[in-house]
Amino acid sequence: MDKQQLLDQRYLRMARIWAENSYCQRRKVGSLVVKEKMIISDGYNGTPSGFENICEDDQNVTKPYVLHAEANAITKLARSNNSSEGATMYITASPCIECAKLIIQAGIRRVVYGENYRLDDGIKLLQRAGIETLFIDLATM
Repeated sequence: MDKQQLLDQRYLRMARIWAENSYCQRRKVGSLVVKEKMIISDGYNGTPSGFENICEDDQNVTKPYVLHAEANAITKLARSNNSSEGATMYITASPCIECAKLIIQAGIRRVVYGENYRLDDGIKLLQRAGIETLFIDLATM
């Protein structure tokens, strides 16, 4: 296994640990943005800052204002002095189409993910945009 493969696995495991910060019950997702071997941003799914830390309603349906891990990581970058241009995003689950659009616009060039989301339109959009996508099965790590 080459050095990049080892780094990809390590950062993906770190994203899985970061997902543990989520208050969501149905699914916990974590994300890291890495550039030049430095973590420049992180995120997990949850409610916006200042909101209650409850992601699901009484029927166990995710509230419409819950942010995805990727969106949290990208918006955190927007509030910092870091640039995601050319970075790699590590996500515990493949991105939805809305997050894929944010990833494209943020200039991220690689996406490594650990499980497939029920829809693959986000991955297809990333590939169409020329962004490298890599699946590493979290279940085997």
